[in-house]
Amino acid sequence: MVRNKTSWERFFDVIIYFIMGLLSVSCILPLIHIFAISLSDKSAAMAGWVGLWPVNFTTVSYEYIVRKPEFIRAFFVSLQRLALGIPLNMIMVVVTAYPLSKSPRDFKGRSVYMWFFVFTMLFSGGLIPTYLTISRLKLLNSIWVLVLPGLLPVWNMILMVNFFRGLPKALEESAFIDGAGHLSVLKNIYLPLSLPALATIGLFTAVGHWNAWFDGMIYMNSPSQYPLQSYIRTVVDSASRDINSAFTGENWRIMSKLSDKSVKSAQIFLGAVPILMVYPVLQKYFMTGIVLGSVKE
Repeated sequence: MVRNKTSWERFFDVIIYFIMGLLSVSCILPLIHIFAISLSDKSAAMAGWVGLWPVNFTTVSYEYIVRKPEFIRAFFVSLQRLALGIPLNMIMVVVTAYPLSKSPRDFKGRSVYMWFFVFTMLFSGGLIPTYLTISRLKLLNSIWVLVLPGLLPVWNMILMVNFFRGLPKALEESAFIDGAGHLSVLKNIYLPLSLPALATIGLFTAVGHWNAWFDGMIYMNSPSQYPLQSYIRTVVDSASRDINSAFTGENWRIMSKLSDKSVKSAQIFLGAVPILMVYPVLQKYFMTGIVLGSVKE
């Protein structure tokens, strides 16, 4: 029997929807504003006339970006980082979380390993020792320096541990009775049941790799090997100098409509688009993924 909501309950539902709507608008409006600036001409962008709609519509900012080989190269470096980083991170998370999800009776020393990983979340060796270690390993200026130092995201691993611990124990026990080993249990039982958690953690990993810029700045000696966000960071600092030196002669038509503000906006928007395209695909997994480990036996 479905109980009808009282007037106060309906009122609070309206308030909650209103607040959530305001939060959603506050998240999307800055991106719309950035997109509008990227499609506005020089005078409108520099004068601050642009709101949520382009003023004197033009696409010269995107023409400028597409013509720059540095942007295309940085974009492919980020794609390469995703192609290597996401699978490796997910493999490390799964193979680490599975044994740590066992009870101390089944896995001797589990608590010691768990506290070891938690310690690395709270304390690090510092930037200089980390840089010296990476330099000694000869990883500088290579794609692996963007992947290997963060190979195991400990927070994601803890989320996966909690999810694994929430799966019915009877499934694992019945598999062991039938002669299955731990690898078979992980492959045939745990992973198929963990698709929502894997999708959510995979998205967190992708966003982390895509938005990371600091490691590219300090570990890459050549700007030609910067990932996209590191490259955008340098463009934000030097866009006006690049524009003034890049457009002369026959390119004066573009120069007259282009500003460093519109170029910055266009590159920031292009840097955000790939992640925005991934979110709707994985949206259906969020409801299950965000309650990782909440279902208990």
